[in-house]
Amino acid sequence: MFEQPERHEQPEHRFERGTDGPKVIVVGVDGSDSSLRAAAYASGLARRQNALLAVVYVQPVMAAGAALGAPVAEVTDGIAEDLIAQIRAAAERLKGIYAVRWEFHTFRGDPYNGLVRAADELKADAVVVGASEQAGHRIIGSVAVRLVKSGRWPVTVVP
Repeated sequence: MFEQPERHEQPEHRFERGTDGPKVIVVGVDGSDSSLRAAAYASGLARRQNALLAVVYVQPVMAAGAALGAPVAEVTDGIAEDLIAQIRAAAERLKGIYAVRWEFHTFRGDPYNGLVRAADELKADAVVVGASEQAGHRIIGSVAVRLVKSGRWPVTVVP
């Protein structure tokens, strides 16, 4: 004769929509096609998770260029202004369709250290970057690979 399994009543579990995912998603942008695809992907993720999207541009510091009299800061400031204009235009086109909370931040330095600093300061739960489009990165490692190896946040690399 088979015995009936013992049953234990458990309190009803109610799923809390939107509370288990990331609260802050950092996406690195530099104007390249892959970084803009990463921004689009991160935007969708932020919308679905009701997270804050922190769009980060790391302005390169080129001491050699500055020493030669090149207006490096002016050029990188211009890139930052252009990126924020593109992001605002995209947000305006989607207004009323999708609501995404976003902020734009600039940091100075090399891309890897700038994104690490941004993710730390903004208390990121996830980092999204575009895949490197430079051939040399296959040998010395890309920003994405270095972020993954650091193991500090979940990192999504968008092709």
